[in-house]
Amino acid sequence: MTGLPVRCLQLRHTYRMHGEALVALDGIDLELEAGTSNAISGPSGSGKSTLVNLLAGLQRPSSGHVFIGEHELSAMTPTALLRIRAERVATAVQNPSRNLLPFGDPIDNIRFAQRGPRSYRRRVDLPDPAGLLGELGLGDLAGVAVDRLSGGERQRVALAVAMANHPAVLIADEPTSQLDSANRDRVADILRLITTRFGTTVVAVTHDPQVAEALDRTIRLRDGRIVEDSAA
Repeated sequence: MTGLPVRCLQLRHTYRMHGEALVALDGIDLELEAGTSNAISGPSGSGKSTLVNLLAGLQRPSSGHVFIGEHELSAMTPTALLRIRAERVATAVQNPSRNLLPFGDPIDNIRFAQRGPRSYRRRVDLPDPAGLLGELGLGDLAGVAVDRLSGGERQRVALAVAMANHPAVLIADEPTSQLDSANRDRVADILRLITTRFGTTVVAVTHDPQVAEALDRTIRLRDGRIVEDSAA
């Protein structure tokens, strides 16, 4: 499966706190090309996490539209949204341990992740777990239990597990925040490889300018608005 474009039109999201409306996103217009790697950056409170939650279908916007390809996430029924998230959009959360079964090895984890899509359409085009690890340069970790892996290895395996169903879009929330510089660079390499090898559209939230520079494009937010949009 190749990547899909991601679009936001006049995206706005507010939260209620102590009876007041707090604006997290304020009229975001954004289009990410299919098969590109994109960094979402900005200071804490800028709206990064809200934006990627909306792109992943984890939340619905207060107003505006979110599209994955021709699918409008913001207008889908809960059942249709679950299907899109199972088949087309993958997420990797900030703590890799939350993405992984600790007592299984990477192959076990990939097989477990593939159970959902098979139940929807009996897909037969899912990748072989060992082959997927090999394509991402992780073949030597295939038989090692997750709880024996280092933090950097777990994060890279978590990205491989996110690719278990060959999603069209991969959304990674701060995938390098807990890593040293060497492991940060290895994770950035995998994010690029996912785009070049599989054509997947990658969206990664990051505070790290080195990670942002490694990707094709950087969108910087401040106070819920896009203040900078630059290609690498």
